[in-house]
Order: sequence, then structure tokens, then C-alpha cells
Amino acid sequence: MDRPRGATHQSSRRTFLKVTGGIASTLPLAMLAGCSSERDSSTLRVAYQQFGSGTTLQQWLTKIIAEFTKKHPGVSVELVPIVAAENDYFTKNELLMSSPRSCPDLVFEDTFILLSDVAAGYIQPIDDLVKGWEGWDNLYPASQAAAVDPEGRAHCVPTETDTRGIYYNKKVFEKAGLPTEWQPRTWEEIAETAAAIRDANVDAAGMFMYCGKTQGEKASMQGFEMLLYGTNDTLYNPETKKWVAGSQGFIDTLAFYKRQFDEKLTLPVSQHLDPNIAEAIQSTMFPAGKLGILIDGSWISNQWAPDGPAPWPTWQDDVGLAQMPMQNGEEPGLTTLAGGWGWTIPTHARDRELSFELIKELCTLESLIYRNKSAANLTTRKDVAKNEEYRTYSPTVGFFTDIFEAAYYRPAFAVYPEVSSALQDAMDTVMVGDKTPEQAAAWYDTKLTELVGKDNIEVRHS
Repeated sequence: MDRPRGATHQSSRRTFLKVTGGIASTLPLAMLAGCSSERDSSTLRVAYQQFGSGTTLQQWLTKIIAEFTKKHPGVSVELVPIVAAENDYFTKNELLMSSPRSCPDLVFEDTFILLSDVAAGYIQPIDDLVKGWEGWDNLYPASQAAAVDPEGRAHCVPTETDTRGIYYNKKVFEKAGLPTEWQPRTWEEIAETAAAIRDANVDAAGMFMYCGKTQGEKASMQGFEMLLYGTNDTLYNPETKKWVAGSQGFIDTLAFYKRQFDEKLTLPVSQHLDPNIAEAIQSTMFPAGKLGILIDGSWISNQWAPDGPAPWPTWQDDVGLAQMPMQNGEEPGLTTLAGGWGWTIPTHARDRELSFELIKELCTLESLIYRNKSAANLTTRKDVAKNEEYRTYSPTVGFFTDIFEAAYYRPAFAVYPEVSSALQDAMDTVMVGDKTPEQAAAWYDTKLTELVGKDNIEVRHS
């Protein structure tokens, strides 16, 4: 699938910061104080998100930084972990980048937020730095496309990507009298299987898909878009270069969520509103057999490794994998979403050349293999993908790599984060029963028009 290029609307992340007022007050004072303009110019500061109790990213950075500082005597590197929920991380990170006083020198950036931060002036182009560098030349074309702005200027070095599918607990299936080799062909088959688990009295919820504002981009990508892109509709039409409104696929997606709550196929609304539910599900509920079906990302088995936060010694025997089907079994039979993260150099970085030297150290073949293995990520690079150590690091890497060719990417525009936020609002209203799927879809269409402009919308009618 082609990643849409160009922008239909240049939204401002500064506006986003204003409408999420109060976030600044939640930043640790020590972080702001530590980012003073008086710090040693030979110190690089690296900002990244720490996901819950997971420290695999910190461990990787610590390892590579030790090697980097040996090669650069007199240079030190300070880590700035930002412990926050998904949406809060983006806001806190932008707060840091917005001022020379607090700006990091290197930032780990989700590619979905990249163009928004570029449009707001937080991220600088690095075309001159990546030109002729083998690390850039080895990137898959799709990964390069995720790193450039509408004018083709590089702003990021992607280091990891991902896909999404269905995890199912074979022990729960067995207790519920279901076959332990399972590949649903339609949404209906997913719902029927979840209902069978619900009715089997095995003390397990049938299924879980991320839903609503509290879950942030996980709800949009691991949830809503995994359904929507299995219909005949999408968020954005790259052929007409317009955003899509009035689509039956949008309504059907919300209706499938409503069915989950109405028929008690999933966890109660109160648990979906828990900002820490992802960690609880991945680390506790799913391994403990309290959940049968989980739609989630390619990386989560990292939780269950012997040195992970939630070791699950028998997970390779207990967990099955299935592709996410199309709504009614249409060709090509499956769908998935791909995303990823990479390294950016903020506009106010102290020393862009030294920052890029650290990026290169982080992006050696050996370093990336270590990172992909330790975090259960998929590679963005052709040379890593050919490496035997990478290809055999996990029993799931082949499954999730093979479905990459069927992946859709989120519309790569500066306005996407606001569109995603509107999706989450629509999901919320259906989840709590305030609106029907049709009403929530109509509200989204109105909001989409406000965000991108009427001229940038095509209206479909079922």
C-alpha cells in the first residue's frame, strides 16, 4: 500500500499544547531544572518514552552509550526517560523541545507524530547528514517514506517497525471447548469465538481491543484502524488526495465495538477507561488465562521473555497467532497496520553533528539486531532482515514480518494526530452509550471537516 504523501492541512502542535492545558505542570521539576542552558555543551541529552515498568529501551541505550563515549572522550550522554501515558508523552516531549533551555539533543519519535512536530518547528531536517550513509541507504523504501516531509526532506532515522495481529490463549480456548488452531475469516467469527468463551464459564473475558481516548493512539491503531482497514473504506484516499467522510466502514467499525460491549464479549467499560490496562492485560490477564483473544502489536511477546517484566515460561506453547481478517472475508483475506519509531534531532539541539554521530552508533548492524531482539521489534533495514540472528530471535518474528507486505500506514500528515484524537472521541461516545455508531460517525465527519477543510474531504454514502 502506498503511504500518502503531502499535506492537506498544516495544523499546529502549539495549538494542541494549549488545548491540553495543565500537562506542563506534570513534568518533573528536576527534568526542567536539569535542562538548563548552563549545562556542559559536551553533554548530549536523549529523551525517550519509558513504557510502564519496561526498561528494554533504557538498557539498549545504556549499552550503546557506553561504547559511544569510549569513542568520544570528553563527551557524556544523559538519558531523559519520560514516564507517561501515550498521548501525554507526545505533549511532554514537545514541551521540552519547544525551548532552547529544555530541548534534548536526540529524541525517540513515533513516526505518526513526526510531521506534526516538523510542522510545529520542533524537528530539524537531516538530509545532509544521511546522504551517502549506508544506514540510510539500507532502509526499506517504506521506512524512508515514513521519515520524510512532503518536500522529501529527511527528518528521522527509523530504527524499528511493527505490525499487528491476533493473539489467542490456547489454554482458554481448550477450556472453552474451542480448537487451539484458529484463524478467523471474518469479524463475525471473532465475535462468535469471544461469545463461546463468555458462555463457557472459564473465568475469562472473550476478547479485547483498545478503545477510546484513555488508550490514546493504541485505540486508533491497534483497535479502530485494524477494523476500518478491513472494510472497503479507509481514513484517507491517496488516489483523490482527500480524507474520507460518510463511510459505511466507519459506521461498521463503531458498530463492532458497540457489539463487544452490548454482548459482554470484552472487559467492562470501567477497565477500558483504565490508563494502565495495556500493561495489566499483557503482563497479567492474558498470561493468567483471564482473556481469550487480544488484538495487539508484534512486540508484546517481549513482556514474556525470561528477562522481561512478566516472564511466561510456556508462552510459546500457550499462545496462538492469527491474522486479522477482513470484515466479511474479502480479498486479500487479512489486514494489518504498521508504524514505528526512530531518532530525530530537535531544532534546538546543541550539536547536530555530534547528535548524528550518536544516531550512527545506535544504528550499527549489531546495535539494531540487539535492539530488535530485546524489544521484540521488526526491523526497518534490509541488511538486518537478512541476518540469521534477527530472523530466529523469536518464534513470532517470521509471522509478523510476513504480514508486513499487507500493511497499511496511518495517513502521514501533520493533522493526523488530531484526526486520531477525533476517532478516539467517537469511540468513547459509543463505548459509554452516549451515541449510536451512526451518530458518532456523523459527529466525526463534522469534526474532520473542521480539521482538514471541506475541500479536502470526499463524502461516501452507503
